[in-house]
Amino acid sequence: MDHQDPRGLILDAAEELFYGQGIQAVGMDAVRAASGLTMRRLYQQFPSKDDLVEAYLRRRDGRWRANLAVYVAGAAVQPRDQLLAVFDWLGRWFAEPGFRGCAFVNSFGELGAVSPAVAATARHHKEEFNAYLACLAEAAGAPPAIAAQLALLAEGAMTTAAVHGDPSAAADAKAAARVLLDAALPART
Repeated sequence: MDHQDPRGLILDAAEELFYGQGIQAVGMDAVRAASGLTMRRLYQQFPSKDDLVEAYLRRRDGRWRANLAVYVAGAAVQPRDQLLAVFDWLGRWFAEPGFRGCAFVNSFGELGAVSPAVAATARHHKEEFNAYLACLAEAAGAPPAIAAQLALLAEGAMTTAAVHGDPSAAADAKAAARVLLDAALPART
C-alpha cells in the first residue's frame, strides 16, 4: 500500500471491504473511512461508486492473473505440470484467511444483471483465465477442449471452496485434471 497515493489507498480499502462484505453492503462512506481520506478526495478519484467498483475489479483481475502466472512459471517447467500447478496455486489461495470465493463471480452475482460494466469485467476475467489455460494446454500438446474442461474444474473448485470453506477442493480438482491430461496426452517417456 502506497500511503502517498490516494487512488491506491482508496482501491486498497475498497478491495478489502467489497471482497470481504460484498459490493452492495459497502457504502462510499465506509470506503472513505477505511482509506483515511476525505469524501471530497474519494470523489475526486472516483466520481461514482460504479467507477470505484470497475477500478477495483480491473485491478484485482490484473493482480490475480499475474500472481497465478508467476506462481505457475516458478512451480514447473513442463506445460503439463504447469497446468497442474494452477490447481496448487488455487489451493494456496483457498487457504488464505478471508477467502470468499471468486470476486468476479461474487460481483456478477450481486450486480451483473444491473451493471453492464460489472458483467463485462467479470466476463473479461474469465475469458483471460480460460485463454491462459488454453496457452498452457496448447504448449502441452493437449486438444483445445482440455482447456475448457480444466477451466470448469477450476471454477467448480473455487465455488466449492468458497461455499464449504474447504481448500481441499483444489486437490480434488487437480486429481480430476490429472485424469483428463493423462487421457489426452501421450505417455511421457
